[in-house]
This record gives sequence, C-alpha cells and structure tokens, in this order.
Amino acid sequence: MSKFIFEGYSFSNGKARFAYSFEGGQKFVEEVEFAKSNYQYDEKLLERALFLSFMLIGTSYYKTFPTSDVQVLPGQLDQWQASFFNTVYQEGLSQFAFENDIKRGALAWFNASAQLAEMPVISYKDRGTLALQSGGKDSLLTASLLNKAYKDFSPWYLSSSDSHPKVLDELGKPLVLSHRFIDHEALSKAKSDGGKNGHVPVTYIVQSLALIQAILLGKHKVLVSIGHEGEEPHAMIDDLPVTHQWSKTWSAEQLFSQYVERYVSPDIIVGSPLRGFSELQIAEMFVGECWEKFGHSFSSCNVGNYKQGADNTDLSWCGNCPKCANSFLLFAPFVEAEELKSLFGGQDLFSLVSLQETFKGLLGIDDVMKPFECVGEIDELRQAYHMAQAKEQYGQLSFGVPSSNFDYKAKYPSQDIAI
Repeated sequence: MSKFIFEGYSFSNGKARFAYSFEGGQKFVEEVEFAKSNYQYDEKLLERALFLSFMLIGTSYYKTFPTSDVQVLPGQLDQWQASFFNTVYQEGLSQFAFENDIKRGALAWFNASAQLAEMPVISYKDRGTLALQSGGKDSLLTASLLNKAYKDFSPWYLSSSDSHPKVLDELGKPLVLSHRFIDHEALSKAKSDGGKNGHVPVTYIVQSLALIQAILLGKHKVLVSIGHEGEEPHAMIDDLPVTHQWSKTWSAEQLFSQYVERYVSPDIIVGSPLRGFSELQIAEMFVGECWEKFGHSFSSCNVGNYKQGADNTDLSWCGNCPKCANSFLLFAPFVEAEELKSLFGGQDLFSLVSLQETFKGLLGIDDVMKPFECVGEIDELRQAYHMAQAKEQYGQLSFGVPSSNFDYKAKYPSQDIAI
C-alpha cells in the first residue's frame, strides 16, 4: 500500500458516514448513528465538527498499512491544523508504533496548504451539558457531582452494540445513545492482506463524536471524566514518548480544546472537571460520593466489559488483568477488604500469583514495563499500596514495594471547568 487517502464524509438523517482508502487498494467506510431531536442545529457548525471526527477516526484504518504519505481530499489544512494532526498521528499512535517497530518518521505527515484564510468564527449561544459515560468510576463520579450540585445534564454513551451498561439507567437522567459501526469487514480483509493492528487515540475519537452529538442537541459543554493521568511514558522511540494514554493527558486535553475553539466555535467547552485530581484522590471521592449506590454495579475492567459488539449490560470484573489490579490498588486504601474483594469473587488480588508480574509493572519493580492500559502513576500506586497495607486487612505482594511520598491530594493544572 502507498498513500492513505481521507476520501470524504457526509451526514444525513442522524447518520454520519466516513470514507477512507489506500491508493489503489483497500477501502474503509465507518458509520455513526446519533440520537435525534427536533433542535435546529447549525449546519456549518456541524460540518466543522464532522471534519474533526473524520480526521480522527481515520487512525482506526490508517494503522493497517501506516505510511508518511497521506492526502486529505475534502478541504485543506492550515499550519496549526497540520501540526495538530501530525501530533495525533504520531504521539497518539506511539504505542502502536512501539509494538510494530515503526519509527516516528514513518508515521503520517500532514502538510499545510499555503496562506489559508482564517475561518470565520461561529458564535454558539445554546446552553446545556453533555456528560460522557462509560460505567467506570470517573464518569459516574462526574454524574454524581453534577446531580449533587443540582446541575442539569444529559448522560451520553457511545455503543458498539444494542446494549449499554444498566448502571447508567440509575443516573436519574434520560440516557443519550449514539452507535459507532467500525468497518470490521474491511479491517479483517486488511489483516488477511498483512495489515497491522494496534492502539489508537480512542479518547479523542469519542470526544469528537460527543461534540457532534452535543451540537445536534444544542449543548455547549462536553464533559469528559479524566483525572491527572497519562503523563508517565512507558518507553521512548528516539524523541517520541510512548504512552497508552496520550489522548488522556493534560497536554492532549488542552490541544483538543484549542482545536474546538479555533475551528468549531469558541463558545463550546470540551474538557474534564476531574483533571485537577490524582487517580488516587478520584478513587477516594468515588468511595465517598458513589460507592453506596454504584459500588457493585460499576466496573473499569476492559476484559469483562468493553469488547467491540459485546453485551455489556451487566458490568463485571475479570479479576486477572492490569485494569483490575490497578483498581484494586486505588480502592484498597478506602474500602474495607471484604467489601472490595467481593467485586473479584472474594479474591485478594495482592495474593494472586498470576498477577504478581502485573503488579511489578504497575509499581515499577524489576524493570517490568508498565502495562499498556489506563493506569495510575508508579509513585501514586506505590503510595496506594502502602496506604492499603496500613489498614492491616489485605495480603502482601510477593516482593517489596519502595515507599513513596506521593501527595495524592495535590492539585494539578486544569481548565477549571466547574461542576
């Protein structure tokens, strides 16, 4: 395969269609269905948001035969946009590049068109909040804090099947559902032809689709739920930091917000009200605000819940993956042992032989690489472990864990998005 081509996109009757191809080869078409309403949305505003999703969703198909040669047929990029998409397709695909032994120079390179006129500003006077939901601790905490503050909002969930986590029905608000239909048939064909696979900046993709849904419903605020995370790289490829969580970092949130301000509307806010908190403090807040209601119906386990097309109505924990180990570390300081173990079939995960290497990666022991998952920082998780051990309710890991002075109540930079 040679050049990757961004063919075009369209929107009709609540459905977006995004098309891509490799020059002389494989074609891909993805569709996304959005919740409809009688709101008279601004078509120019929607067009700008669709273009952003179009460019970001492209990562899902570009990765099959990565190349530096890319072409965007519908529209031109100015210098800032070209730099933005270069960052997405390089830093956002860093894990993919690492796992497939690809150098930064072999990844996509977008060129700016000469002297493009500045896009006219589109003012957006509608008001309302769309809060992204997954069934995990962070998004449920945001929803609970909004309810506690008597703030109106619409919970939104992006599904890849006909189901959604039933815990979202307990939020007390009508759930807004969108459906993403990845072109699995074309991806399977690409794989059979020798195509590659790997992680893409999915948080960016989901945020962009939430932005479209917000515009269709007349909302001006899109709330994601991300704490201070993703800042600790797993490895390096020359000057390229390798991280699973690039699109969840503070720099990525700022970049996305700047794109929306410059190219969609300065009146639309996209960001996380939890950004200023550590993952450990978010766990403590979740226990205080949400555990009684959601403690036995939420989950952060990808293995058990979030496979494409899977029925995830009832969320569960597999009890044997990095996300489960990470969650056990984060909650152990704040939840009684028997209560926490009940989520994992009565098991104390610290005592599981099968998880010892995983815990070593999470805690930075014996040079075991940190798992490619959305997990806490090493010092943060070491602090969590020692806080849990101080309760004298949990088993011990089979290896020593260095002490940590991590201040889990420290405040981190954020957009200061008020709930």
